[in-house]
Amino acid sequence: MGLEPISVRKLEEQTEDIYEAVVVMSIRARQILRDRMVEAAMKGTREEDFGVFDHVPEIDPEDYQELEKPTTIAVREFLNGELTWHRAAEEETE
Repeated sequence: MGLEPISVRKLEEQTEDIYEAVVVMSIRARQILRDRMVEAAMKGTREEDFGVFDHVPEIDPEDYQELEKPTTIAVREFLNGELTWHRAAEEETE
């Protein structure tokens, strides 16, 4: 499940700015992680418990399921052209 080396040329196919590529992939990885955390919190929660997530549920080692890393998913999505993003409008200075 590891991430293989990535050619800079592959990144440049999506954007000319390598730093922009890194930011886009990192934001997507955080989104994936956040979605997983919300899903896990909601999975074992009763309807009347919504809104309060003060404890982390214990995981039984028998039920543990290894998921693909969010960074791996984000990089793959980026390289496959599945992500879209827009640059923030730059403020005009006088």
